[in-house]
Amino acid sequence: MRGLDTPIKKIRKEIFREIARIAFESDQEHFKGEIEAIPYHIVEERAKYRDSIYRERAVASERVRLAMGMSLRPENRAVHITAGVDKSNIDEKYYEPPLMQVIPSACDACEPNSYMVSDMCRGCVAHPCRQVCPKGAIIVKKGKSIIDQEKCIRCGKCKQVCPYDAISRMERPCARACGVNAIDSDEQGRATINHKKCVSCGMCMVSCPFGAISDKSQIFQLCKALREEQFIVAEVAPAYIGQFGKNVTPEKLKAALLLLGFREVYEVALGADIGAVAEAHHYAQKVATGELPFLLTSCCPSWSLLAKKHFPDLVDSVSQELTPMVATARSIKQKHPDARVVFVGPCASKKLEASRRTVRSDVDFVITFEELVGMFEAKGIDLEEMEPSGGNFAMNDATAAGRGYAVAGGVAEAIRQCLEEYYPDVPVHIEHAEGLADCRKALMMAKAGKLNGCLIEGMGCPGGCMAGAGTNVSVKTAAGELKKLQAASTRKIPSRDLLELHLE
Repeated sequence: MRGLDTPIKKIRKEIFREIARIAFESDQEHFKGEIEAIPYHIVEERAKYRDSIYRERAVASERVRLAMGMSLRPENRAVHITAGVDKSNIDEKYYEPPLMQVIPSACDACEPNSYMVSDMCRGCVAHPCRQVCPKGAIIVKKGKSIIDQEKCIRCGKCKQVCPYDAISRMERPCARACGVNAIDSDEQGRATINHKKCVSCGMCMVSCPFGAISDKSQIFQLCKALREEQFIVAEVAPAYIGQFGKNVTPEKLKAALLLLGFREVYEVALGADIGAVAEAHHYAQKVATGELPFLLTSCCPSWSLLAKKHFPDLVDSVSQELTPMVATARSIKQKHPDARVVFVGPCASKKLEASRRTVRSDVDFVITFEELVGMFEAKGIDLEEMEPSGGNFAMNDATAAGRGYAVAGGVAEAIRQCLEEYYPDVPVHIEHAEGLADCRKALMMAKAGKLNGCLIEGMGCPGGCMAGAGTNVSVKTAAGELKKLQAASTRKIPSRDLLELHLE
């Protein structure tokens, strides 16, 4: 597999592969022993990434628990890796909240926020850094500036005026990536997640250079269900293209999923088509008439959670249309009432959407593209070597617009095209934001009345779904492949007839 093959990605992939292998092959007699042995299989006798094999194995042990869907072990008493595993040794969705967790033994306790003078300081005569410091925190020794951390108030004025850019802001990568300020510190200076603020986008997870943050997985439970040959259908998010190798066509991916044990494969872009038509109608009927001040898209669960948690007075403006994942799942269950549906996508927060209690999702499992690679490897399936023949391996014929939901701006563009085609007299005003920091700004502007009359698309991940926490390749590579897929689509926009589709 090619892609973002960092050491952290390799470790995660090894964990997912071993968990999937045990789910596919192990028996009840040897199950716990094999789970306990995983850290010893993947961590050799010499440490590769950390200061000792013991720390590497401790971190790997916690990753195993998270991959089983379980929570981390307490640090103040001895607990086996498999403690409580019987609850997750099932063939249906298993989830212990919260979704995102910091592994304490992996966290390097980075400085949360500080300014440091580097070796680039030239000891200039002017010392503008000293002149602008409001607290006198800059002292000069042997001509070089030094910051007294006890006096420093982290205002950053010294960094702004340094002519040599010799002052650096030290900030936790996870905190910098979090657009909702959900990263706090524990008593030992290690990162913790404030789950009252967190919207589970996973950007902290992919930004931590120590691999100290991880989400929980449903890979084990899904593999058990596949092993039992249950009727399981995969719905694949439009961001799939390019995620499994440059030469892996949609047909090869579908053939590999069927070989893995899925009975059928659908594109979630079909649900995106349904949503684009429905939200265009909603905009024309509610926003263009002034009944609603603006319309917030709902397909990104982190964006929706951001609005609901941090801007609760805007909840009524969040679209009530079914998300593409849910619309596709309900379409599948209309055809196959007894089927179990698996959403395969780039997104960590979809696991929360599928587990919500307020509105049924009809999604039985959620796995990411990254987790799916582990499943393929556990079964020895090489996608690039697949040769589909003797059956229908074409993906469903979704439109270019629906497939465009995978990138930032794609949702708004699909809705715009539907509005221009089916409501030509309705003026269209569109805004889109990507990354939670910009999403917050957009919601603040909307709350202040500066975006009235707009359709506002929000994507929690910078770049959109193709930059999600569960992807395998860079967003630039994936977006290029998506353009080719869109260009090859036989239909450009969805039919207005989809408005008549009832998915209760």
